[in-house]
Amino acid sequence: MTAGGSKPAGVVPAVRPLNPRVVALGGGHGLFASLSALRRVTRQLTAIVTVADDGGSSGILRRDFGVLPPGDLRMALAALCGDDAWGTTWSKVVQHRFTGGTGLAGHTVGNMLIVALWDLLGDTVQGLDWVGRLLGAHGRVLPMASVPLDLVAEVEGADPARPDEISTVRGQAECASTTGRVRSISLIPADPPACPEAVAAIRNADWVVLGPGSWFTSVLPHLLVPELAQALISTRARRLVALNLAPQPGETEGFSPHTHLEVLTDHAPQLTLDVVLADRGAAGGTAAELEKAAGLLGGRLVLADLAMRDGSPRHDPRQLAGAFAEIFEGE
Repeated sequence: MTAGGSKPAGVVPAVRPLNPRVVALGGGHGLFASLSALRRVTRQLTAIVTVADDGGSSGILRRDFGVLPPGDLRMALAALCGDDAWGTTWSKVVQHRFTGGTGLAGHTVGNMLIVALWDLLGDTVQGLDWVGRLLGAHGRVLPMASVPLDLVAEVEGADPARPDEISTVRGQAECASTTGRVRSISLIPADPPACPEAVAAIRNADWVVLGPGSWFTSVLPHLLVPELAQALISTRARRLVALNLAPQPGETEGFSPHTHLEVLTDHAPQLTLDVVLADRGAAGGTAAELEKAAGLLGGRLVLADLAMRDGSPRHDPRQLAGAFAEIFEGE
């Protein structure tokens, strides 16, 4: 499993019921992947989710009702559903997106269910907990901040005619779809209130997991919420960063695996790590540089076979669960 390990490719280690207190931070499909794996490893799992989405159904509900964007929170809840008939059915229900018509077109059932509970209960965390109970979720989902956030990115070469020019892009949807190369991000407001339950979860955790996911729009924003960042720096929990399988157009175009860690340091200079987890194939010939970058952050590199066997840049949840379990047991 380590950089010099010799575990045969394709072997899935047995997942032992260690039950550590684990907090996973991120958003979107990356957090969905990590939660789908972690729920197989522990029953004490908390997801802390970015709340900067301003596109699609989430953006409409955010603007119309003045609420947190529910989409990434919904995806995290769906990822925590079990593999039994109840869990798989409810996961499909909350992820179901309406097509056709006008009023409901583009909205998902889960987004509207979450917003309905917020409207009825007047409490964001309580509403998410109720949805979690309905789904039989194997863990808890919390927002990273108590107010909706806007992302602002400094982008290089957004105008192809001026490849060296730095411009500013606002909004998560715009940041994620930019044709330029994102250099850094910031938040509006710059000092948002963190969700108190999220801060407490980080302080009480045994392990904190960052990534995989869209680096600038899902992973790094957590480091820019001051209370969350301080909790991540001061927690006694061990810190693990799970890297992506491939760069993303726009956000991390041309990034090597170790560049992701360098950008992480740029946004959170005081943050140290215990483990950097990367796919063996994705690391390729850069393993030595990646191991050095992990060491500079105080951590060790663990390589494992984490990708789906169909060749797509997606994590296999069982392979990823096996890697998490082995790491948690070995520390």
